[in-house]
Amino acid sequence: MLLNELVEVAGEVAATRSRLAKVDALARLLRRLAPDEVIPAVGLLLGSPRQGRLGVGWRSVSGVMGDPAGAPSLAVSNVDALLDRLASAEGSGSAALRSSVLHELMHAAAAAEQDFLVRALLGEMRTGALEGVLIDSVARAADASGEVVRRAVMLSGDLGATAALALSGGESALTKVGLEVGRPVRPMLAASAATVAEALATTGEASVEYKLDGARIQVHRHGDEVGVYTRSLADITHRVPEVVEAVRGFAARDFILDGETLTLDEAGAPRPFQETMSRFGADAARESLLKPRFFDVLHLDGRDLLDEPLAVRRPILERIAPGFVVPGVITDNVSEAEALSDEALAAGHEGVVVKAIGSPYTAGRRGSGWVKVKPVHTYDLVVLACEWGSGRRQGWLSNLHLGALDPLGEFGEPGGFVMVGKTFKGLTDELLRWQTETFPQIEIRRTAGTVWVEPMIVVEIAIDGVQASSRYPGGVALRFARVKRYRDDKAAEEADTIQTLRALLRT
Repeated sequence: MLLNELVEVAGEVAATRSRLAKVDALARLLRRLAPDEVIPAVGLLLGSPRQGRLGVGWRSVSGVMGDPAGAPSLAVSNVDALLDRLASAEGSGSAALRSSVLHELMHAAAAAEQDFLVRALLGEMRTGALEGVLIDSVARAADASGEVVRRAVMLSGDLGATAALALSGGESALTKVGLEVGRPVRPMLAASAATVAEALATTGEASVEYKLDGARIQVHRHGDEVGVYTRSLADITHRVPEVVEAVRGFAARDFILDGETLTLDEAGAPRPFQETMSRFGADAARESLLKPRFFDVLHLDGRDLLDEPLAVRRPILERIAPGFVVPGVITDNVSEAEALSDEALAAGHEGVVVKAIGSPYTAGRRGSGWVKVKPVHTYDLVVLACEWGSGRRQGWLSNLHLGALDPLGEFGEPGGFVMVGKTFKGLTDELLRWQTETFPQIEIRRTAGTVWVEPMIVVEIAIDGVQASSRYPGGVALRFARVKRYRDDKAAEEADTIQTLRALLRT
């Protein structure tokens, strides 16, 4: 298939607000793809090429754009092969090679194709072809149940591979997809509540557990082989040897655990989140030891546990990982749950997560089975732009423009971001320095006082609430927003939604 056909369908999808029309258009496209084109095409539509992050920024792309080709000639397979070359470029001379490959790709692309490729490479797709729409499109194209497709995506962690399997093997092939030790799955997510009582009213009897101020990890063990993955499914095994060593000491030999890791000070209190996250970087120093703690088990000795209730999973976890389980109590009593919350806060943690004792593990979803409770309202938002500072902050990028996710396109394009406020509060000199170095690398445009960036960096913002506002498209503005921390472990599509913030107007 020519890339131009993909571009035309992406344009058709972007031009309609009808979910059914989007699903139909994408389903027709999927049926026309050759088997080896499905995975690359899905990656391009989502702005997430199958090769992973390619280290391509606006500056590197804009420097090689040049005049577009006169007519479309690039095939999807051609693009995929060039991206393979781009991803494999490393070592001496790699910068020149990467520039040469980008030049070859852009000069072979017609005008509309150039625009599409730039947005795909920079993660700036705004076609409305979000994962949920594509899942329904795969189901339509393969004549399969949407729920079966969705479950296969969650268990495989790969929509492109699931689409290829669905189109080649149908629903029967999808039903055979299960957990595989060594292949990470997307983590279950928690909803939010203002109080422990409110959370318990939602869940009923629950396991009330510490909400650690750490970084999410998923640990797989098969015999002596251990793999450690982040919430974004990145493999960090080689960077966390102390976690690997701890897990190798467990009695069981074939399992998947969900948990967090954090660094502790001499008194046993958690150190700042960023100190933990710094260990995940390529150049991480290892002065601080990471302590893993686990709160769920997904698989044990060939048995998938996702559909088992938490009442079954929790005792299994305690048997596998004694001494490494997140503290908690099973209760439906508000006073008892609040006492555990107070204990967690006194120990320096964030609060508690209230988990319905009968809930299954719904990989990759945020539902009412898990509800987090923190004493301060914090939300994960996306940086849209940053203004140059003045006075003492002269020469530093300071004031952040913050956006909430709009998954359904109620206030703009589906999957886009709606601005909800600005803040420069809570920024240390270290963060100001980091912003000034980092944001120009993902710049998409600038004015005299502002650098607009790719909406890909998530920042956790503490607020006192929201207020109705006609200034922003979503109708709400943040009150007393301040930066708590950057969330290097979260992708932009995991940000809190504009609907979540708007709901605060009623509380």
